[in-house]
Formats: sequence, structure tokens, C-alpha cells
Amino acid sequence: MDNKAVYIVAKWQVKEGQLEAVKALLPELVKQTTTEKGNLFYKIHQRVADQHTLILFEGYADEAAMNEHRNSAHFQELVVQQIVPLLEKREVDIASELVFD
Repeated sequence: MDNKAVYIVAKWQVKEGQLEAVKALLPELVKQTTTEKGNLFYKIHQRVADQHTLILFEGYADEAAMNEHRNSAHFQELVVQQIVPLLEKREVDIASELVFD
């Protein structure tokens, strides 16, 4: 992916009865992630038709910045250790922008 910006679209399907627990962890996750050096944006949305589905839009300056995020203490603690066990399903798509001259 070189030094191109990297974008992530993640879809989290939260287990029944766990939505409030997940939502309670999100403010700290957003706060920590948006202060990372290579973070361009980090937005979390809730699907209108299914409130147990959260969709994350993330942007990083490059692949190294994305990897730093994934290896950070707050990602490991908040997402891997606390949020993932509360999810039914988790999908993550990583992409870089196509540029047409």
C-alpha cells in the first residue's frame, strides 16, 4: 500500500443485550484514536435499520499509521479485550483510494 492513505470500514454486529456496554467504551476509543499521530479521522455510526450494527469509518496517513493504531495499548485493551467479546460478528475492510488523473 506504500505511503498512501489507508481507509477502514468496519462493521460490528453487537450481541443482543450488549449495545449499551459497547457504546459506553466508544468515547474513550474515539478520544484515544483521534489523538494518534497518523489518524485522519475516526467516525462511528449506528445503522438506522438495525441499531445493533455499528459502522466505523477510519482514515490513516499510511499503512504504518494504521498498524500503529492496531498495535496501540488502547486498541488492544478497548477493542480486542473488551469490545470484540461483545460482538456477534466483526467485518473489517481496508482500502486505499484510487486516484484518476
